[in-house]
Amino acid sequence: MTKDVEMAARNGSNGAVAGEAYYPPPPAQGGDVDVDDDGKQRRTGTVWTASAHIITAVIGSGVLSLAWATAQLGWVVGPVTLMLFAAITYYTSGLLADCYRTGDAHTGKRNYTYMDAVASYLSRPQVWACGVFQYVNLVGTAIGYTITASISAAAINKANCFHKNGRAADCGVYDSMYMAVFGVVQIFFSQVPNFHDLWWLSILAAVMSFTYASIAVGLSLAQTISGPTGKATLTGTEVGVDVDSAQKIWLAFQALGDIAFAYSYSMILIEIQDTVRSPPAENKTMKKATLVGVSTTTAFYMLCGCLGYAAFGNGAKGNILTGFGFYEPYWLIDFANVCIVVHLVGAYQVFCQPIFAAVEGFAAATWPNAGFITREHRVAAGKRLGFNLNLFRLTWRTAFVIVSTLLAILMPFFNDILGFLGAIGFWPLTVYFPVEMYIRQRGIPRYTTRWVALQTLSFLCFLVSLAAAVASIEGVTESLKNYVPFKTKS
Repeated sequence: MTKDVEMAARNGSNGAVAGEAYYPPPPAQGGDVDVDDDGKQRRTGTVWTASAHIITAVIGSGVLSLAWATAQLGWVVGPVTLMLFAAITYYTSGLLADCYRTGDAHTGKRNYTYMDAVASYLSRPQVWACGVFQYVNLVGTAIGYTITASISAAAINKANCFHKNGRAADCGVYDSMYMAVFGVVQIFFSQVPNFHDLWWLSILAAVMSFTYASIAVGLSLAQTISGPTGKATLTGTEVGVDVDSAQKIWLAFQALGDIAFAYSYSMILIEIQDTVRSPPAENKTMKKATLVGVSTTTAFYMLCGCLGYAAFGNGAKGNILTGFGFYEPYWLIDFANVCIVVHLVGAYQVFCQPIFAAVEGFAAATWPNAGFITREHRVAAGKRLGFNLNLFRLTWRTAFVIVSTLLAILMPFFNDILGFLGAIGFWPLTVYFPVEMYIRQRGIPRYTTRWVALQTLSFLCFLVSLAAAVASIEGVTESLKNYVPFKTKS
């Protein structure tokens, strides 16, 4: 094992609890490798690359459900809720960005992962709790994105079928086939070593997200102007007309979970920040990127949610693009669905890279002399082209994609899954841990005005997450009553 590989193996993890990202050594280039203050390859990220990562992570499948969520809450509560979640996400993301370095913002110890940051400020049980919430949410997001990509791919097939064979044709297709294809694609992209090498895919995915969100906004606006439009009310779906009283409550809470999921990216904020160059201090760059990312996505969310609700009213679909049918302009809806699939290829990687880094960092620290785990094999394609192949990375990442794809095939419940993921991830990862670390970092005394305000914010967000989680579980239970495995059709 080479000296570089041994160093990477030794520095690959903080231990069994807070696994650092493992960065394979760069190929030999006939000179000293440019490194940062921690001895790792110099980070080159900027406000714009970090913003691209954030937009790729935030404008995901969640944007498609916002018209439905607004329909459950109505014209007043829906837009207000979107703005509140945006404000909370922006504020707590700033608190979290300050935790990237322990101590001085310029020279303090780097925390490479969310768990590393929690370990620097909070107790060991809280570190374990953070790990459970973070990685369950990341795995769940991978499953949710697989479901969403398959729905969009199936919609393309369905639209083309109707266009070719007429509206009376039977054009239903099984989603599981498209999930399997998406999984195969992810096996290849999962071999991208780390976040640092993923910037180009994030930029492409961000462009795709802007494109399909813009198409959804444009089609909603056209539907609103030309009609016909659905009935929209101040309070959303009407009891006794659209739903009964119990359904109204459950669906409203589930809508909160969907909105929370639409803003969920805090679980990878530290990992994104670890790609940013310094100077200036990484927290300053990350706060600017957060402002760009959250403000941009909120503008799209307001347009998609409000215009989608204006177009379809209380009958808005869970996926806004399916509300336009599969007919004309079928080519534009096809293009939007292609953009969704391409975007989710990149978004899947943005959310899975922290999982990959944690497992590989732990393995490298536990078995530093195992060549199967730490050795990088240089595969050259000519004099300048080539890539590093690690057998452990190839094996375990492939296995992860296969398992997540199988779980997606077994749980194809779009809105319920999104709501549940948003519920279990929003309070602990977006609010609780950033608030607790900020209190510890700044030494805020108990029962002072600031302490009470922060704890009140955390408690209220906990109640929202709890209600949304219960509602989503109820929704999954209802969906399971008529569910046949591997037989779900779009």
